[in-house]
Amino acid sequence: MQNITKITLAWELYQAGIAIGEIANQLDIHRETIGLWIKNINHLGLVPFLDNYQLAKKGQRTRRQIDPLIKFWIWEIRERERDCCGQKILYFLKKEKGISLAVSKIYEILAEKYQLRSRWKKNQPRGLVPAADHQRQVVQMDSVDFGEIYAFTAVDIYTREVDVMLRKSLEAIDDQTFLHFCMNRRFNGFAETIQTDGGSEFKAEFHHDVPLFANRHRYARPYKKNEQSYIESFNRSLRKECLGWTKYRKNQIKILTLEVEDYLRWYHYHRPHLGLGLTTPLKD
Repeated sequence: MQNITKITLAWELYQAGIAIGEIANQLDIHRETIGLWIKNINHLGLVPFLDNYQLAKKGQRTRRQIDPLIKFWIWEIRERERDCCGQKILYFLKKEKGISLAVSKIYEILAEKYQLRSRWKKNQPRGLVPAADHQRQVVQMDSVDFGEIYAFTAVDIYTREVDVMLRKSLEAIDDQTFLHFCMNRRFNGFAETIQTDGGSEFKAEFHHDVPLFANRHRYARPYKKNEQSYIESFNRSLRKECLGWTKYRKNQIKILTLEVEDYLRWYHYHRPHLGLGLTTPLKD
């Protein structure tokens, strides 16, 4: 049965004194829809309402077209800002062009040119998400394998300040060197808690020197990725936005260190951070 026929029947049943709920059951139409039909027919009359209804249903609605120049700007920003997310593209689009779009529309435009991957992985073991209400409360540390070169990384989970050091081996002595380097250079020499995973590089010499810079050394529980969520997120950014997934040789460490230092300047002073309300960790 076509809707035009159902509207006519609904009106006739309503005029016969049948309740809207009963009309909805008989015609298998939601009672709110029946109520809207009756309300508009009372206002317009049956024939004008049917005419308007048919006009509204003619043909497919034309999708709103986005200016090709705006699409170009969105693609340009994504590539210039190291494959940044839709929220950051919106930030730069507003800042540079004065244009505001829905984030969903930005992702729709990105999907025309790029293959976008899902952000979520279901059914993964998760631990407590760490929290901090002031700087230097929790500094998370980790290491990333780049073949013959290893990146030692650290992040203040409150300010999102980060530091990176490249080394040619993955030993406790290397992480001990990084501990002294990053705590003195980036984190003002002290944090209430330094948190790492249970890797061997975070024991022996590293563990021995932690009391020089922190009141506590906490090990995240195995298989609880959320407990190291901030440093894991930064490690992913370091790969995606700087060093990639390449396996490097030891003799490349000098040029890679220069790239990392350039990346850290960009990360701290230019790259907006979602967790900071689209501001940067540091100001010029």
